[in-house]
Amino acid sequence: MRKCFALLALWCLPVTAIFAQDVVGNDSKPVVEKPSRDFIMLEFAYNGWMNKPDSVHTGGFGRGFNGFLCYDFPIKKSNFSFATGLGVNINNIYFDNQKLILTDTGSTAVAHFIDTGGFKKFKYTTTFLTAPFELRYFSNNINRNKGFKAAIGLRVGLMVGAHTKEKYSVGGTTVDNKVNSTRFLNKWEFTGTARVGFGNFYLFGTYNLTPLFAEGSGPQVVPFSIGIGLTGL
Repeated sequence: MRKCFALLALWCLPVTAIFAQDVVGNDSKPVVEKPSRDFIMLEFAYNGWMNKPDSVHTGGFGRGFNGFLCYDFPIKKSNFSFATGLGVNINNIYFDNQKLILTDTGSTAVAHFIDTGGFKKFKYTTTFLTAPFELRYFSNNINRNKGFKAAIGLRVGLMVGAHTKEKYSVGGTTVDNKVNSTRFLNKWEFTGTARVGFGNFYLFGTYNLTPLFAEGSGPQVVPFSIGIGLTGL
């Protein structure tokens, strides 16, 4: 019996030693986290117009949404990177007892606004296919889902759609009227951007470097937006 226990102990000893070595080895290895590249960017914005004349009466809460898929290029082993991608930029502007006219005919026709009563709501929506270009900074170069982050950049957008939507009452019945038109608009927009945040959340601001309407085709209003964003992956 003693010989059996001795043989069993001798057989278990190398196995125990190997297991112990594996545990120590695993404990000694540094923890490696896969860094986030901020592949997805989702933004919810308040939209407004700068440089609008007194004859233009915006009102309500102009809402917007931006969504981007980006690819991030680290700048060597620094805490900086460059990113670019593609996405969509949707902006909504509301008016106070006023409507935007885009259907005038003739070679001298321009976009103009007229005051009116009885409107429940009048909205102008523009949609751009947009490519962002960003210089990014991140304080945590192991995992960008944690720590302080900031970025500045430029977005280049191509107009893909625009429409007005009005809601008013006729004889107690609510009527919705929608007009699709990209007439009078600049087909390209260039927008400066900045954002700061912590982890997966950030605050951002944008300011157009080009007016919304083409020169001579409407008031030279300049869109801007501020809001919150979510990023990751």
